[in-house]
Amino acid sequence: MPSKQIPTAKAPSVKKTPKKVEKRSYEAPALEKGLDVLELLAGLSRGVNQSEIAQLLGRSLQEVYRVVMVLERRGYIQRHTGEDGFYLSNRVFDLAHRYPPLARLVDLATPIMNAASVAADQAMHIAILDKTDIRVVAQVDSPAPLGFRLRVGTKNPAMATASGRLLVAFQSPETKAWILDELRQNQSAEDAEALIRRTERIHARGYEMVTGEGLQGITDVSFPLIDHSGFATAALTMPFLQAARQLVDFDAACQAAFGAAQTITELLGGRLAEPTFPLARIAAKRPPDRIG
Repeated sequence: MPSKQIPTAKAPSVKKTPKKVEKRSYEAPALEKGLDVLELLAGLSRGVNQSEIAQLLGRSLQEVYRVVMVLERRGYIQRHTGEDGFYLSNRVFDLAHRYPPLARLVDLATPIMNAASVAADQAMHIAILDKTDIRVVAQVDSPAPLGFRLRVGTKNPAMATASGRLLVAFQSPETKAWILDELRQNQSAEDAEALIRRTERIHARGYEMVTGEGLQGITDVSFPLIDHSGFATAALTMPFLQAARQLVDFDAACQAAFGAAQTITELLGGRLAEPTFPLARIAAKRPPDRIG
């Protein structure tokens, strides 16, 4: 008898996924809600409860409830004792501070900045660019009885500070062009062009110096911290406060600050040209509120 042949099952055809589907972006609704909450609280100076968070984000209370609870449990947001309102904690800043390049910069700079602070008898701080703002990432107090300090984490518009203008002046052409374009969109044409010309002068002389910009009696002197790329990764600033019993004069303090910036720059693989000293004589030739 002829053997019966068993029909072979055909493998199911597999449809190829169109390339446009493969490239589509993936969504994570819970993560996006969490980021929305963090970004919202980062822009508020007061505490807000869950109902207010939902209202400000245009979401329902049910949508944000679990997200808020998780963020609080993980320490990203917090409530002050006896209050229902949530505030952004320092957890996000702590994470950014642990980012290797930033951590390396702070580790390298802190002992050098400490020694310079003692030599200058002044406080010093280091700031980096944060989009079109600056962020203070390291600071040492003055050994003098009186001094001025900016706390770590302080954020200010870049072009309104000595550190920021200096950083913009020593950025790569692409980054500098982007920041200056943002400046043109948010300033009058006359003010924008004046600030652009100022950054050019800062780059030419190698430092920024201004008196009474943030606080009367303070002269901010900033030097760039240049890395191997040849551009500024951060700025070292000394807010010089003149005291009645001044142990170190202005020029000597500036020399100490510049020496620290030069040493840090060399450790970062860069090179820093020495500016013209004494700076006090240069400052005296300019109006006190228009130094630079």
